[in-house]
Amino acid sequence: MVFASLEFLFLFLPVFIAAYFLMPKKPLKNALLFCGSVIFYAWGEPIYVLLIIFSMILNYVSGISIASSKSIFTKKLALLLSITINLGIIGYFKYTDFIIDNINNIFNLNIAHKNIPLPIGISFFTFQILTYVIDVYKNNAKVQKNPVYLGAYIFAFPQLIAGPIVRYQTVAEEIVDRKVTLTDFNYGLKRFMIGFSKKVLIANNMGFIVDSILEHDPSSYGAVGGWLAAIGYTLQLYFDFSGYSDMAIGLGRILGFHYLENFNYPYIAKSITDFWRRWHISLSSFFRDYVYIPLGGNRVKTFRWILNIFIVWFLTGLWHGASWNFVLWGLYYCILLLIEKLLFKKLNLKLPALISHIYTLFFIIVGCILFRQENLKLIPKMIYGLFGGYGSGSYNFLLYVQVVHVKYLIALIAGIFASTPIVKVIQKRFGNSRTFSVISDIVIIALFIFSIGFVVSGSYNPFIYFKF
Repeated sequence: MVFASLEFLFLFLPVFIAAYFLMPKKPLKNALLFCGSVIFYAWGEPIYVLLIIFSMILNYVSGISIASSKSIFTKKLALLLSITINLGIIGYFKYTDFIIDNINNIFNLNIAHKNIPLPIGISFFTFQILTYVIDVYKNNAKVQKNPVYLGAYIFAFPQLIAGPIVRYQTVAEEIVDRKVTLTDFNYGLKRFMIGFSKKVLIANNMGFIVDSILEHDPSSYGAVGGWLAAIGYTLQLYFDFSGYSDMAIGLGRILGFHYLENFNYPYIAKSITDFWRRWHISLSSFFRDYVYIPLGGNRVKTFRWILNIFIVWFLTGLWHGASWNFVLWGLYYCILLLIEKLLFKKLNLKLPALISHIYTLFFIIVGCILFRQENLKLIPKMIYGLFGGYGSGSYNFLLYVQVVHVKYLIALIAGIFASTPIVKVIQKRFGNSRTFSVISDIVIIALFIFSIGFVVSGSYNPFIYFKF
């Protein structure tokens, strides 16, 4: 089950929320959250519920062992076993066929693929579980002795399959004791509707344009089609990812949880470093706190620091998918960040704000090509086409992309404006106005109803988190 589905909107969510607020006590609410989340996940993949339950039991026992043991060796052993088994689970389900492919290519073998179905959101919930065990080991979080409470944290359906990666210490107190005010409920409901609208109205329409273009060879759609595909996918990624994060934050707020923000207008960044402070903040902070800093961070010699950066970005790329284009994408950002941190700093290079923004946005868009195209042979052709290598391609572009349909044009323009803080600035300026508040609420509700219409009509509605 996914948020942008009729089953979730008109069956699961209203029934769950009604039952949730009828529960008189926190233990019962947590039990309902746990059971409801199991049903949510089992809707499409019932067999893999057992996998998450196994993971929950494993990490519950690991946490208890770490917290209760006086032996450093036992603590380290429990932590090591937890990390090894959790990463082993990801490795088996996500990377088995990837490893087989590479062995076949290197040694000219013909080992058959296992074709193991990938549990939805396995990377997200595994990383989330790891933060709990590691934080307990580092005394950054108290061990949770109630397995139902821990299950409610791990299974919580708002962020189970699409993120953000919620650290246990962020919600530890709210797992035990939380209150839902009318203000929180109202905010959460509107935040969910905004996220849903971003996903359906912008991300999905951009995705349709991108897929329409990229089903052809780069030589056929030329520079015009190439740039629209690249920009379209850049917008699709942002509004899909941030849309699901908004929905998660909104649903969490309705249930009494205050999840941290996951995106902060990344496309207004004026450097690649700034971009990664704004993009998928929960993932960036995970790799920073649980990989980069333990490796020594920047408190080491230059060569070791460069190696640390390389390791982090290699793993970041590989985390996103079992394909070399994701690794290439990670190393691409590794190089850009090193250039900024070493060369720009050494030369004391300070570009004008507009130039900085343009150069950052250019490299982000090119990076999205690496992220989207799993066929490595097509990546150079796509980049070559961006710079006019195959001409404009405009002679047939408008016809097959169907951008002449007003909805795609509106989605493109809306995506460009909505990726900036223009609305936030307007809200800050007029937010105290009763009239503005009423108008904004009407607009949000209208967009949400319009979005539901798209889903009901069976419009293009991909779920790109399957690969994660």
